[in-house]
Amino acid sequence: MTAFSANLGFLWADLPLADAIRAAHAAGFDAVECHWPYEHDARDVRDALDETGLPMLGLNTVRGDTAAGENGLSALPGREGEARAAIDQAVEYAQQIGAGAVHVMAGFASGPAADASFVENLKYACSRAGAHGQTILIEPLNGYDAPGYFLSSTDQASDIIARVGAGNLKLMFDCYHVQLNEGDLTNRLTRLMPVIGHIQFASVPDRGTPDHGEISYAHIFEHLAALGYARPLGAEYKPKQPTHETLDWMRLF
Repeated sequence: MTAFSANLGFLWADLPLADAIRAAHAAGFDAVECHWPYEHDARDVRDALDETGLPMLGLNTVRGDTAAGENGLSALPGREGEARAAIDQAVEYAQQIGAGAVHVMAGFASGPAADASFVENLKYACSRAGAHGQTILIEPLNGYDAPGYFLSSTDQASDIIARVGAGNLKLMFDCYHVQLNEGDLTNRLTRLMPVIGHIQFASVPDRGTPDHGEISYAHIFEHLAALGYARPLGAEYKPKQPTHETLDWMRLF
């Protein structure tokens, strides 16, 4: 049986995070993950995780000034202080709730200065997270939903991981984003498996449930099992109805 994680940034997003964790447990998920949980008291979140026994796989660093359209800080030259404060916040919150990973968001930027900022901020993040046994994740985003995002391909991410040289820096391989930007999911998963820290999924192109669209998730999940990948896969789709009405796909895999 494939193990699944509910991404509570999209699933049960109408509920307080602690209640969303309980809903995910009742629905049969094996783990949970989230986006930006900082408005929720960490003690309440930890209590819900302890009550259900679900692990919290990860969370994101804050995006910055969302009113100005920012989507991450760590590749923005001259914003290193803010980027590292966001990393500190994420690592500390993750430590309080027992989350295993922090996704460091790069932001909208390009060029050598942005690359240098991202690499140095990732070195800082890996050092901070390593003290708590946490993994740092980086995720390429597609050019339709996030045009101009600094990290846009798995090859770019793999190169950055090699240059940072930290054992706790891994790739978040989101099948939705990778399919839209690059395709060739089966071969990319095989080649990148040594640096993959987490895998997410949604249908393409509508980012809905994984039972339709241009990706055969039956094939993808079987391929991952053949590769020996047994960690929970992150359901990060956008429900078009109340979340509990969108879960029939779980019986297919």
